[in-house]
Amino acid sequence: MTAKKTLDLFERYLTLWVALCMGAGILIGKLFPDAVRIIRSMEFGEESQINIPIAVLIWLMIYPMMLKVDFSSILSVGKRPKGLLVTLFVNWLVKPFSMAFFGWLFFKHLFFPWIGPGLADQYVAGVIILAAAPCTAMVFVWSYLTDGDPAYTLVQVSVNDLIMLVLFAPIVTFLVSGASSLTVPFVVLLYAVFFFIVIPLGAGVLSRIFLIRGKGLAWFERYTAALHPIAVTALLATLVCIFAFQADNITTRFLHIVLIAIPILIQVYFNSSLVYGLMKWLNVPHSVAAPGALIGASNFFELAVATAIALYGADSGAALATVVGVLVEVPVMLSVCSFCNRTRHWFPAETGA
Repeated sequence: MTAKKTLDLFERYLTLWVALCMGAGILIGKLFPDAVRIIRSMEFGEESQINIPIAVLIWLMIYPMMLKVDFSSILSVGKRPKGLLVTLFVNWLVKPFSMAFFGWLFFKHLFFPWIGPGLADQYVAGVIILAAAPCTAMVFVWSYLTDGDPAYTLVQVSVNDLIMLVLFAPIVTFLVSGASSLTVPFVVLLYAVFFFIVIPLGAGVLSRIFLIRGKGLAWFERYTAALHPIAVTALLATLVCIFAFQADNITTRFLHIVLIAIPILIQVYFNSSLVYGLMKWLNVPHSVAAPGALIGASNFFELAVATAIALYGADSGAALATVVGVLVEVPVMLSVCSFCNRTRHWFPAETGA
């Protein structure tokens, strides 16, 4: 009998940990405002918006994730291209643009009376940044829960990471400028891409190559496992810092968290349904279709948070919008996993692993 697949303690209760970090951060922000002000002022350069403590924490989050990316897997792309093409189509030609539309519709129109023009622009920018960063690490978890093909999932993640190096900055610039009145400091955005994608991705790829070659695969897997608690701690510490910086905003605008979550939820279900439906129409195997739907739905929220902070500051509405994406990520993605598992019979039977 096959053992039931479950998440580990951190992943299973990620929403709870985020909520606890929210409470802790708000409490720290209210009780120790001077200390928070000092931490918030620690930037790489005047008006750079790149906070040094948060930058270090985010790098500690992203590097362990990038160790999982194996670009040699891309060589097998030509064997089954349909699933990958569907994923790329939705991730880069549908997802960021649909999120820009939903953000514009809800924040600039439907929710505008409650939030006002300044925050409307900030929230639009935040959800666009969130949608323009396809998920990396957590996709492996969702693929595992749906019996996805791990090798093909790795191909999808690796190709998306390569494309993200080129398209993330121009897409964010184009959509934020078009859907809001905010300007995007493109140089700062390029710095964010360099610091939070190029450096950790390069470090992860080189580490993977040299450590496996020098120490062996078993040692490398123990190494990545040992880094997992560090990445988790860094994520939670980052959230505490962000909520401490945002303490005054959150306590006066708690309703906004609910409002931000609504277009994010709609966009997640829209894109996952689109990928899943296209996969079914093209007779793609379920082990490819389910991870593809989950990649199309989830986000690389670590990168999104880092970029929003770099562009607009840790106490901005854009940063808050990306953090709300973290808050809803796990329960929403688990619901998509459940749906994929219940509809396995929609897809042709698979004869081999």
